Amino acid sequence: MYRPMGRQHWKKIWVGSAGNMVEWFDWFVYASFATYFAGAFFPSGNPTAQLMNTAGIFAVGFFMRPVGGWLLGRVGDRKGRKAALTLTVTLMSASAVLIAVAPTYSVAGYGGALVLLVARLLQGLSVGGEYAASATYLTEASDPSRRGFASSFQYVSMTAGQIAGLGLQIILQRTMSDDALHSYGWRIPFIVGALGAAVVFYLRRTMLETEVYAEDTSHSAERGTLRALWRHKREAFLVIALTMGGTVAYYTYTTYLTKYLSNSAGLSKQTATLVSFTALIVFACLQPLAGALSDRVGRRPLLITFAIGSTFLTVPIMTLLKHVDGYWPALGLALLALVVVTGYTSINACVKAELFPTGIRALGVALPYAIANALFGGTAEYVALWFKKGGIESGFYWYVAACAAVSLVVYVTMRETKDLDLARVKAGEGTGAGDGESTLTTAS
Repeated sequence: MYRPMGRQHWKKIWVGSAGNMVEWFDWFVYASFATYFAGAFFPSGNPTAQLMNTAGIFAVGFFMRPVGGWLLGRVGDRKGRKAALTLTVTLMSASAVLIAVAPTYSVAGYGGALVLLVARLLQGLSVGGEYAASATYLTEASDPSRRGFASSFQYVSMTAGQIAGLGLQIILQRTMSDDALHSYGWRIPFIVGALGAAVVFYLRRTMLETEVYAEDTSHSAERGTLRALWRHKREAFLVIALTMGGTVAYYTYTTYLTKYLSNSAGLSKQTATLVSFTALIVFACLQPLAGALSDRVGRRPLLITFAIGSTFLTVPIMTLLKHVDGYWPALGLALLALVVVTGYTSINACVKAELFPTGIRALGVALPYAIANALFGGTAEYVALWFKKGGIESGFYWYVAACAAVSLVVYVTMRETKDLDLARVKAGEGTGAGDGESTLTTAS
């Protein structure tokens, strides 16, 4: 029977997911405002070289994500979910402040670029830990019958961060001159990000530890260690494989979509930006609906639907998007793609958390997910541009479809996780695909 969620459950959802919003806001504004601040940190004379240097520092953040997943996942399993969530938002705030106050090349030479590099290292660590910490917290803190719904707000908040960053960019571009944005206006988003992180830090200081973690009695010295994770290597590889198709599709239709519509379809930057902005708003609204559906029908049906749709529809959708001639056709195709992707994004957080016992859950989600994201999600735009530069842009469409096909095999063979009792998942036993009987206890 349906039970409305109480105030405390909504507070847990908000506090647990709010960090993702700030995280993705900071991540987005770095990439989108790079054209304005690239010249501030590197010698003038070659704008392309400036952008490449700035992009190189941006890429460092992706390489740091697995490190952050390991370090902060370990903190989450050994010190608690609250400790990990508080630490991620601290790193988040520090990175935003550093970028906001970084000295320019004219003031400190390459010292400003060094500050930028340190900030990106901290941001990579933070992003690598935030996803797993919030996924674990939202999954453990929610009503067992509403885990899919509660965890769906992770992608609501992540998408909200992108929307907020995109909205602020539009506002600044319309209220400030181009010279002002290049001079000092680019610092404004990072000041906003630092303030947002400070608010989330305050909220998280007062949050309660999850009952599942607090009541766990398996206080082994190996909690949150790589040795303990290795005993769940099947589940860890399962996380990488089930993330592969979803993260490529997500980055393709969110972060890369605007550039694709502008550079390949030939739409104006304003139209392409508006398409992405509108599509992301609808996408965010779809997440709780799909999450709630998974609480009724299970996780696998949604994951399988996503994988089938992405495998067979990516090539026609991307091909048609390349030939759109206006806002409405582009928006319609973008929404179709994002509806398909929702089958993955709405529930992937809780599915991964449901695979591991309490003592290794944070690290089990964090490290494999961060590796998959660095290998597939973070490189999606680079791979797309590589195919485009080689004159075979359609090759990228098939690449996205192939990644989804690999994940489809995993979704079809994995066990359902909807009814698992998280507190009674036993150490050394998991729900991975493969032979053998599942020893997990289902909720009564």
